[in-house]
Amino acid sequence: MANLFGAWFQMGRQFPPATLDAIARTVAEGEDAHRGELRVAIESRLPLSAVMAGMTARDRAALLFSHLRVWDTEENCGVLLYVLLAEHRIEIVVDRGIGRAVATAEWEAITAHMRDAFAQGRFREAVETGVAEAGALLARHFPGNGQPRENELPDRPLIL
Repeated sequence: MANLFGAWFQMGRQFPPATLDAIARTVAEGEDAHRGELRVAIESRLPLSAVMAGMTARDRAALLFSHLRVWDTEENCGVLLYVLLAEHRIEIVVDRGIGRAVATAEWEAITAHMRDAFAQGRFREAVETGVAEAGALLARHFPGNGQPRENELPDRPLIL
């Protein structure tokens, strides 16, 4: 039911342009320190067709990972941080290069910190925390070489 009636009208209040700009800056700053590519997608609720088909938040995140071409990075080090507000779900989908190097428990710790901030109504901080922690994790496993590199994915969060 949450996907049918919840959260869609709150997106502009929870994620105004200034918040999206701040999150984009956090993504860009993190990408200066690592070779990964981070993409943030925030969705108020699943589309009706997805609900009727029985799609889960994890299924939707995997679909968006493919649709947004997060998998298509030079070093196979793309990360999708997906937030489904209606279900209070956070999913992190990682490319195979990262999946081999980073334990699932490390990503789960990030989602737990984000859930805590969301539960307190701190939406901006929740996403910025997730982005910063993911950036630190990527910097540890995929450190940058100090050279400027092409930004392969948009830094600004996608609002669906």
